[in-house]
Amino acid sequence: MERNGTGAIASLPKLGLGLGLRSLHFDQIIEQQPAIAWFEAISENFMDSGGRPRWAIRAIAEHYPVVLHGVSLSIGSTDPLNFPYLGKLKALAEEVKPAWVSDHLCWTGVQGINSHDLLPIPLTEETLSHVAARVHQVQDFLERPLILENPSTYLTFTQSTLTEPEFLRQLVEETGCGLLLDVNNVYVTCFNTDADPLAYLDSFPWSNVIQIHLAGHQHCGTHIIDTHDRAVEPAVWELYRLARSRSQGASTLLEWDGNIPSLAEYHAELLKAKQYMDENGKPMAIAEVSFNNKESVSTPVDFLVPEVMGNTIWEQK
Repeated sequence: MERNGTGAIASLPKLGLGLGLRSLHFDQIIEQQPAIAWFEAISENFMDSGGRPRWAIRAIAEHYPVVLHGVSLSIGSTDPLNFPYLGKLKALAEEVKPAWVSDHLCWTGVQGINSHDLLPIPLTEETLSHVAARVHQVQDFLERPLILENPSTYLTFTQSTLTEPEFLRQLVEETGCGLLLDVNNVYVTCFNTDADPLAYLDSFPWSNVIQIHLAGHQHCGTHIIDTHDRAVEPAVWELYRLARSRSQGASTLLEWDGNIPSLAEYHAELLKAKQYMDENGKPMAIAEVSFNNKESVSTPVDFLVPEVMGNTIWEQK
């Protein structure tokens, strides 16, 4: 593909409101074909399978638009790109014909070891140059634009010289990649790092936003963990109102990866998004929410346990 993928990004469809594809809903989706606009499938759940999962995603893709969302590209790692992984991803994409392929602005491992987590990168000019070169390689290999998501983070690097929106803006300018704005991750990251989510959205490169993510999180008083195991919080919905009004109709996707409800309940939570899609609403209501009131509360989750610090979202089969 051309080195700057701006034209390809502009041609991507606006899919409306979609759900993350989860295995316990396969049969109902295939048999009943409910009125859901589109589905996002976690790439790794299907790349290595020649059995029922692969059959299911093919069957679903015959009736619905599908997007592939990865968690193992490790675009920020210092390891060489994993071309066997990319080969499997490209083969899956050729079979399923997704509307687009996405992953995260992060690294997942080094020296061949996969942490199974989405780890933050230092936001520097050196990192930007490194990531941009790898995005070019991935886009050339896949022959399609890459869509990158802002991850949830729990710390900042003292070496960082750029904000995350500034980093993504320069990355877009250099590579023409698309962006997946996760508004829950914005809320989580800004709370955990004492940043302003309104300022974050003000400086975000909206022209290349293709998709928006919504999800639930666990508030632990002094910090928030991105768990994807419950309904969307009201403050995140208000951030979504702001994001939706600026995104020029970007597709919206609800993620739910633990304590997954019935498809009907899952879909009902997604449809709440319609309440926040009117640009004539009250977008600044979010300003009334305090982001820095970090009081200790009782929680069963140990924040220092690596397994729960990030967005590890592979399903258990």
